Amino acid sequence: MSAPPRVRSVDSSDREFRSVLGPAGNKLQQKPLSKPVKKPVAEKTKNLTFTEKMPQCSPLSPPILRRNGISMTASYSSDASSSCESSPLSMTSTSSGKRVLRRSGSVSSSSSLRRNLTEERDEKASDCFCDGRKRCAWITPKSDQCYIAFHDEEWGVPVHDDKRLFELLSLSGALAELSWKDILSKRQLFREVFMDFDPIAISELTNKKITSPEIAATTLLSEQKLRSILENANQVCKIIGAFGSFDKYIWNFVNQKPTQSQFRYPRQVPVKTSKAELISKDLVRRGFRSVSPTVIYSFMQTAGLTNDHLTCCFRHHDCMTKDETGN
Repeated sequence: MSAPPRVRSVDSSDREFRSVLGPAGNKLQQKPLSKPVKKPVAEKTKNLTFTEKMPQCSPLSPPILRRNGISMTASYSSDASSSCESSPLSMTSTSSGKRVLRRSGSVSSSSSLRRNLTEERDEKASDCFCDGRKRCAWITPKSDQCYIAFHDEEWGVPVHDDKRLFELLSLSGALAELSWKDILSKRQLFREVFMDFDPIAISELTNKKITSPEIAATTLLSEQKLRSILENANQVCKIIGAFGSFDKYIWNFVNQKPTQSQFRYPRQVPVKTSKAELISKDLVRRGFRSVSPTVIYSFMQTAGLTNDHLTCCFRHHDCMTKDETGN
């Protein structure tokens, strides 16, 4: 067994010197205690080594962050927010600085649910006819009888008569000032004023005669629309001379065959298409007026160049059958 270490008494000569840690490492330096040397701050920092780089702190203190409603973890989560956009869960911050967990797809799903419920309600409303037949959603049991008859007998049926084609083109242009309900209620007056929409007879009229008080045309449309009908009649006559008929010219754009749409809901029906834009551009080049793409597409729907009856409507199948039989 080893003896315990002896404790040596420290005399006055040993108290004068002791080992210290200097800038160059652990070396024994003899310095009197009575005269301590103060090391500069810059010299002390040389001995400090860091194994990990500390992140830079924001100059804003936590109280300021809380006062401005900013979360302390917002800076760390901002880089990951872009990668989490595809996730159904997302984090949002409120004015109080608290983060709220919400499901991003809930808003879109609720809006789509409301839209589907509205469409189903419209479909059920269209079923409440006395004859029990389904119709397009824009026709309801409360619609005027002339409007229902227009849907059931004319809208979407292929038309190949030049007079009727010019009539439907003119009435579609009048939609900028009147609704279909008003146009149909005044349809007989339209035919009397414009001589059954005979383009040759209309082309012989003058602007002064069509706007005279003796003719009730001014009670139907503005003078600008009346002049556009006269000008379009002149251009139709030129097309008849070049192509043989206005029917042949207009149906060439769809290869003499109606476009059969398969729309289930009214929101799927467009207001214009690329084909309507093409026809509108060619008509404007030939001198037609009031033939915007929306007007042309309404004309295409009415004249049967496209069958936009909803698939649930009984007229959708009827218009397809009339197209196949050519009646």
